[in-house]
Amino acid sequence: MWLSSWIGGSGGQKRKDAPKKAILDLRQQLDMLQKRERHLENQMAKQQEIAKENALTNKTAARNALKRKKQHENSLEQTSGQISMLEQQIYSIESANINQETLVAMKNAGAAMKKIHGKLTMEDVDVTMEQLREQHELTQEIGNAITSMPLTEPIDEDELQADLDKLEQEAVDEKMLKTGTVPVADSLSSLPSGPNGALKGKSKAPIEEEDEEAELAKLQAEMA
Repeated sequence: MWLSSWIGGSGGQKRKDAPKKAILDLRQQLDMLQKRERHLENQMAKQQEIAKENALTNKTAARNALKRKKQHENSLEQTSGQISMLEQQIYSIESANINQETLVAMKNAGAAMKKIHGKLTMEDVDVTMEQLREQHELTQEIGNAITSMPLTEPIDEDELQADLDKLEQEAVDEKMLKTGTVPVADSLSSLPSGPNGALKGKSKAPIEEEDEEAELAKLQAEMA
């Protein structure tokens, strides 16, 4: 059993390394073909120069040079075609390898998510969200209760106004004592009194008016 698992593990590693080895071999072959392509291009340019030099003096040599150039040109076309095929194969293998690795990564991610979720169900999620909503509402209610409840007794506005009036009166009295001014009532009481007769004369007029009004009210009552 151990041997079979070891073989299986080794086979899996070989399968994993197979794309890399194939790409490496293709790149080596591609490098060789690209070198051959450059060599053929140089040979074509060389034969073209020989044909040009002998075009007037030695037509046979010129013709042979053009013939060799044509052969190099045919080989160059074949080499270029092989290079294109190898590049396409490398691209295909790289794409297939990337797709496979991406698929494996997605499978591993799915297995990890399944393991994370475990026995979690949508019912559990709904219960948890409901508990969170209840706790959030409780937090808001507690906050509202704390901010709306006064921590001290309300202030008596009438008592506050009375204290303010008292302070104002004390300030006025203190100012008068400092400046030497006397209240109006005290000034009137300190004035000299006039003759008694004149004062009495002035006081009789209101009394007489009151008596006349009383008699008139009495007559109106009798007539009624």
